[in-house]
Amino acid sequence: MLLFSAIVPPAQLAESLELRLGALRPQAPDARWTPPDRWHITLGFYGEAEETETRVDWLRKALAGQPAPVLRLEGAGTFSRVLYLGVYSESLIALATAAGAGAERPYLPHLAVARTTGDVPAELAQGLSRYVSEPWTAIEVVLMRSDPTPTGRRYSVVERFPLEVRPAGQASG
Repeated sequence: MLLFSAIVPPAQLAESLELRLGALRPQAPDARWTPPDRWHITLGFYGEAEETETRVDWLRKALAGQPAPVLRLEGAGTFSRVLYLGVYSESLIALATAAGAGAERPYLPHLAVARTTGDVPAELAQGLSRYVSEPWTAIEVVLMRSDPTPTGRRYSVVERFPLEVRPAGQASG
């Protein structure tokens, strides 16, 4: 079992993005497209874990009082046979850092949408390069567990951590 913290995009965004990706799928018939119910923006990756309660307690303290970021997906990129959409927000880096991101390598906020066995075809990233989602407010972080199955990994929510939604222009106090 692997543990990681993440933000899950809202259903209306997933529906809109799914329509956009549908037009790209014929260009990469061998790609493994991530289903919308598995889409997430990883904040902190914690690796193998036997006991989750320690991580739950740690995250509860680390995320207490963290503001709910306004996010948007914009543009596309590739790395290690992964096609992803960029994630932009003024406060996402601070939230991810609080959740443990950046300790091992620089944090790259992204939403992975497909994996390939070889290089990601350039036309896929080009096909998403002008994509811009509607902004949304992430009202919670989830601690996820990832378990191997014969057909891939299965994700499940271990715990939810609400974020502080503040009126526009209000700073933390």
